[in-house]
Order: sequence, then C-alpha cells, then structure tokens
Amino acid sequence: MNIRAFMKPPLPDFPETIETARVIVRSARPGDGEVFNRAVLSSLAELSPWLGWVRTPPTLKDSEESCRRAHARFLAREDMMALIFSKEDGELIGGSGLHEMNWSLRCFEVGYWGRTGYTGKGLITEGVRALSDFALEILRANRVFLTTDNANVRSWRLAERAGFELEGILRNERLDLDGSPRDTRVYARVPSKRGFSP
Repeated sequence: MNIRAFMKPPLPDFPETIETARVIVRSARPGDGEVFNRAVLSSLAELSPWLGWVRTPPTLKDSEESCRRAHARFLAREDMMALIFSKEDGELIGGSGLHEMNWSLRCFEVGYWGRTGYTGKGLITEGVRALSDFALEILRANRVFLTTDNANVRSWRLAERAGFELEGILRNERLDLDGSPRDTRVYARVPSKRGFSP
C-alpha cells in the first residue's frame, strides 16, 4: 500500500502580516473582536447593501467569535480573514482576505470591505493589491479572483485599480439581498511570467 497517497501535503508556512507604505494587512486574531466590531458598526450604511453578514448588526460577542473562528481557519490554512490597519493612526480601516483556498490548484478568492471615513484614499486598494501580490508571488497562486455585484461600482473600480482584469459579467447569476436577480462581475489576476505551479 502506498501510504504517501493518503498523506496530505504539509501546511504552507507564511507570515501573518504584510506591510506596505501606508497599511498593515494581517490575519484576524483572538482579541480583535472589539476593533472589528467598532469598524463594522461605524460603516453599516455603506456595507449593508452589499454584505449579508452586516444586515443584522453584529454584537461584540459575534465579532470576537468571528475573529476566533477565522484564526483557527488561518492556522489550518483553510482561509485567511485579513484586517487592514492604517499606519498613520493605527485604526482598523477595512478588511480583505484569501478565501476558498484551493491548494491543489493554488487558487484563492479575495474579498474586501472599507470602513466609512477611510474609503476614497486608496488605502483599501493598497491592501488588496498587497494581499493578491503576496498570493501570486509567495504562495505561487495560479489564480486570484474576486466577484462583485455589477451595481457596486466602487467595488469593481477598486478591483481594477488593484490590478484585477475583468473576465466577464454573469447575468442574473445571484439574488441580491432583497431577493432580486443580479449580475456579477468576475475579476482575476494570474501570474504573467511562469507556468502552472503544482
């Protein structure tokens, strides 16, 4: 019997923190619930049309539990819920992440949101770009992708500024939060100078 056929590959080792000129992007940790909750609650008006998980405002307990679950999934290399902090004032200004981690294909989905008062300054774009660069260069991703509602113009313009290319628009592909059919934009970044990485 070939025992190696039943063994999982070792979990990849990579840092929890990525820094750019203006932001720090790091995985969520136990204890982050308070800052996470504060940032989300201050941004409900902007986030609730697009994100189902904020339609019911999270409690402090909900937010802390989210951060704890996220940390466990990060340690297992199943998901990375990332928080974006401003270097200027240390505030949590938004979130991103690498989701649906497929280590066989080396394919990752990116998500993001911005805190009210910190959007429109390029900070979230900088964080998303850094995270997707990290996936492509360090994790050797073959594909980093995201989906966004066609009506969420600010979101898909951020994707384009962060280097993602539009692959197509899926018509009536999902229901919006009110139950109406919606069109979804699909964006991706792929490596430009190397072949498929196993």
